[in-house]
Amino acid sequence: MGGSIKELYNNLCKKEWNPMTAGIIVAIFTILMAAWWRPWGAVGAVRNWADWIFYGIGVYSDPDTLELLGFIDEDGESRLTMSFWYNSGSVIGLGFIGGAFISACLGGQFALRFPPLREWVKGVIAGILMGIGATFAGGCNVGGMFNALGNLSAHGFAMWLGLILGVLGGLWLLYKEMEYITWGSGGAKTIDFPIPVQVVVGFATIAVMIWGAYQYANYDGDDAYEYINSLPGVLLIAAVLGYTMQRGRWCMVQGFREPHMTGNATMAKAVAVTISIVAIGAAVLKYGVPLRAEGVPVLDEMNYVRGTFGWGGVFGGFIFGLGAMLAGGCGTGTLWRVGEGQLKLWLVMIVFGLSASLSGLWVKSMEWEENGVLGKYVYMPESLGYGPTLAIILFAMAAWYVIVSWNEESNKLLLPM
Repeated sequence: MGGSIKELYNNLCKKEWNPMTAGIIVAIFTILMAAWWRPWGAVGAVRNWADWIFYGIGVYSDPDTLELLGFIDEDGESRLTMSFWYNSGSVIGLGFIGGAFISACLGGQFALRFPPLREWVKGVIAGILMGIGATFAGGCNVGGMFNALGNLSAHGFAMWLGLILGVLGGLWLLYKEMEYITWGSGGAKTIDFPIPVQVVVGFATIAVMIWGAYQYANYDGDDAYEYINSLPGVLLIAAVLGYTMQRGRWCMVQGFREPHMTGNATMAKAVAVTISIVAIGAAVLKYGVPLRAEGVPVLDEMNYVRGTFGWGGVFGGFIFGLGAMLAGGCGTGTLWRVGEGQLKLWLVMIVFGLSASLSGLWVKSMEWEENGVLGKYVYMPESLGYGPTLAIILFAMAAWYVIVSWNEESNKLLLPM
């Protein structure tokens, strides 16, 4: 019995999960999150945290700015929906990092990893680019591409194209860095912690997460904030997503980078399959079945449909892809690496949030998305129907899968150094 328990623990908590297995789990819990309340994302969390930083130091103090950000309503009353603890995007981020932290601790992989000086500088540049890119694309790699395609929105294709171009540009820059730059390559160090301590902290964090979920479930306040009673599912599902991605080393930017760097297509194929599953799940949730509440869908059709199907999505994806390459992780890759103690990604997360907050406020004040400056809102089933929409998305993912598999054998698409 002891050996069986140890084997189960090793499989769940210590061994690296196969990317395809991890991707399927990510797809299932992405659908569950959408069915529970809303699709999930990464930039919403870091932007909310940055909004609070700017508010706390007095940068955001003008009533018009606070109303635009959603901190206060038109009567000047504070809105709890923007609270660090009660904003759904923020809770997703807290759960996601918490889940990644639990995975790292239970697997004995948590450590404070200090990068070389040059990586600190790259982290600042990366965070700035990722924040700007996510603003123009209508989300990071999750909201702008992964969950956009998964939620049947055309703007996901725009960012997908931009990400490919941005990752290739970032890969070229990294090659040039390796060839010409030697400055700032020293100073890296790692502070490890005893594995038994990590395991204890990991289980303690699980207890804290469960306690937090019960606090949300038992919230008894203003009826206007009954949504808080739904936050337990948001917190715990996000924790599973963070746990899974850390355990599978699951990073979407790797799926765009590796086929052109080493030829390896493992992550790219996993991402393609995952998006396909999510798209099928979203179609089920968004389709108005006549017998279900008079045809009202489980998930609002316009959830994660942004007005960036155009230059905004492509440009944003390109800038975000550049930043992600310099960071060494996409939006979600950044957050789960924060959970395992990579300090460069802590810096990236902070700068990413500050950049997204400032650029997001500017674009929102200009009403570019609402006025169609960045592109169009295109919910594909609205004009094509659900069948053709799914066919297009599944065909695109299948084509991606085939192309990267072919490249894995032929190395025809490798970017030369």
